Parts: sequence; C-alpha cells; structure tokens
Amino acid sequence: MPVVRPPLDRLGADPGRRRLLSALLGVPLLASGGLAGCSDDAASSSQDGPVELSVFWWGSAKRAELTEKALRLYSDRNPRVTFRVTWQGADGYYDRLATQAGGGNVPDLIQIDDAMLTEYTQRQVILDLTDHHVDLRGLPEGLIRYGTVDGRTMAVAAGQTHAAVVFNRDLLRDLHMPEPRAGMTWPDYLSWAAQVTEASDGRVAGTMDGSGDYRALWLWLRSQGGEFYRGNQLGFGADELIAWFELWQRARRSRATPSAALVEQADSGEPARQLVVNGVTAASFAWSHQLPELQRLTESELGIVGVPGPAGAQWARASMYWAAFRGTRHPEAVADVINFLTTNGEVGAVLGHERGLNASVSVRRYAEGSITDPAQRRAAVFGASIADQLGPAPAPPPRGHAKVRTLLVTAAERIRVKRDGTREATARFLSQAIAALTV
Repeated sequence: MPVVRPPLDRLGADPGRRRLLSALLGVPLLASGGLAGCSDDAASSSQDGPVELSVFWWGSAKRAELTEKALRLYSDRNPRVTFRVTWQGADGYYDRLATQAGGGNVPDLIQIDDAMLTEYTQRQVILDLTDHHVDLRGLPEGLIRYGTVDGRTMAVAAGQTHAAVVFNRDLLRDLHMPEPRAGMTWPDYLSWAAQVTEASDGRVAGTMDGSGDYRALWLWLRSQGGEFYRGNQLGFGADELIAWFELWQRARRSRATPSAALVEQADSGEPARQLVVNGVTAASFAWSHQLPELQRLTESELGIVGVPGPAGAQWARASMYWAAFRGTRHPEAVADVINFLTTNGEVGAVLGHERGLNASVSVRRYAEGSITDPAQRRAAVFGASIADQLGPAPAPPPRGHAKVRTLLVTAAERIRVKRDGTREATARFLSQAIAALTV
C-alpha cells in the first residue's frame, strides 16, 4: 500500500546555490556542508513564504528511510521548504502516477525510470529542466545523455546501475562449482549453468531463463554491434530475435534453466520473486543496484558479475531519475532539491548506493568510506571494475518501451510452454512491438 508521510519538519536546501535560494526563499545564506557542485547563478522569484513540495517514489522501506533523512538535511539548511512524501512498491506505481496525471495533480518531484522518460516528456507530464539550473557537471557524459530527450534535459539520474548476473556464492561453494566470471560468452555461461544443474542433481537450475529479459537481449545485441532501438523503431529484426530465442531453447534442453512455471513467477523482475533468492537457481539477472535488496532476502552470500559478453556493451545507465512535474508552482525549488540529492556529499553518504552508484562521480568518491553495507560495497566494486570499459550510451528508449518489454516477456513465455515456435512468436512480437512504438 502507498505510504503517505505528513510534511517533514525543517526541510531545506544545499547551500551550494546560495544566491538562488536567497532569492527564491528569502532565507539567510548558510555555511556549506559536504560537497556542493551547484551553480551560484541568481534566480528571481516572488515566493517569499513557506514552500511545500510533494515527493513520490517507489522502493522499499529502507529507501524511504534514507530518502526522508536526505530531505531532512535539505530542510536543515532552508527551514521554509517542507516536503509531503509518498512512497510505495514498484507494483502499481505508474498506475497511480497516470491517475494523478489525468487529474493534473502529479507530485512536484517524482521518481521515474527510462521506461517512461520519453513518454512522460512527449505527454508533457514532466518539466523541461534545461533552463532550470540543474547541475550536471559531476555526472558521467553517458549518464547525462541518458537523461535527455530531443536534446533537452528532462530528468537527472538518481543513480547509476548496470545489468548484472547475481549468483549464490554459498551454493556454488557447496557444489564445488566455479563462480561465473566476467567476459564469459553466452554459450559459455549457459554451459556453466547446465553444469551447475548437473552438479546439484537437478535440485537447482544454473540460471534464470533470460529469453524474455530485455536487458539481456539489449546487451546481447550491442555485443554484436546492434541496438535494441534505432530512434523510435526497433533496432533488430526477425533473424536476430529468432537467434536469441533459439539460444535459450538450447539452454532449456541442457537443463540450464528451471521449469517454465517457475520462470514465469520471476518474470516480473520483483526482487522477492527472483529465483536466486528463492533457492531455485544459482544465478539470476538483475540490476546491480538491486544487490543489497536481494541480499536482504536470503541468508546466502550473493555475488555479482557482469552479464555475459563484453563490458563495452554496457553503458552508464540511470537506475532511475528525479523529474519535476511540469505543472509545479515551484520549478526552481524542485530543481534545487534535485541538485541537492545528486551533488551533495553529505546526502551521498546518507543515501549510499541504495538507488545505485551516486550519479556524481565526485560524490561517489566523497561517500565511499561511509558505505558499510557489504552488498552495497560489492555492487560499487563491480561498477568500478567496468567503469573504464563502458560503451556509448544510447538515447533513452522511445515511447512505447514499457509495452515492448511486456510483449517480449509474453513471446518468451509462449515459446517456453510450447504454445508458439520461435518463428511464430517472433513474428507476433515484431508486429505488436512495431504497433506499440507508433502509437
């Protein structure tokens, strides 16, 4: 259920943008704390009274605890700004936002991901931040690009993440099996998974079936010089998709993956349903920033490694973004809060890598020593290990991406239960996906 919090007392802003907030809020200039990479450009505003900003995000109770603590740090510096926060699990989040958008009452500051960035831009739900003093200087170039639509800054990365294989380290030790390694080819990875299944006498399968996982498909395509999208169209055709589906058909025949029924339970991507934490598989596909949450769901030690293929197929991907409602009455205040959440060192130490690696490279370095959670540290080490190998970032996915993801899952499921052959499922997917992208 959604959790609604009353306004948090004494919420304020990062002093890095002193003149802006002095003009905006009419509060005294305060001494700087932590890192502040924000602009000192002045802004004019007639607002000189209290400002209440509504904030909405999805995530766990732990994310809520840390985010509210970060917002309190903001208010400690600017007492006239207060926040009304609402958060809930990922399921139903966008349904709730759609209802709010229909009524014109979207919260001032919202968390979104790349599935909706382009669509919310084109539907004019979110604010163009290009001229609203957002500070992107500390972000990797690829991460900046991944928040732009048609050359305009529409959102700022709340964190950086990478597609990864999360594996049960304790289980592999018990089975005397090696851990998956970075840079494995897809055939090598699936051969390893089949050996794990055999070593366990079939008690667990080596890997989650990734045939319907768009992340895995996207990186597989990029490893061969392809792309998932070209502009607002699919970047691949029938031959590529058939080859992908047949790769996983061979994996099933070698018993590298679990039964179709078990895979279907995990296809939603919800951490609690991931088969690696349920003891069904030795490995699952996930985002690297999800490792701490996955670790909380199992007593076994989890490890992390890149998805098979070259690290250069990956890019600096935003785990999620902070975006402003186009109809907010306080656009500069919202932009300043975004700056505070993404460029302030003290905030970086509070949030850790809960939403992924801190968006700002300088904040990552500043906060590194304060992160004590072992799973967060493992995720950070993984991110650092491929940082210099990342490829160029593509444009954010086009409008209709969320539907395309669902269609891919459906096509993969129909093949797994033998309702469709690979060619029939591919033809149906391409027809429906092309239609979804032209709406």
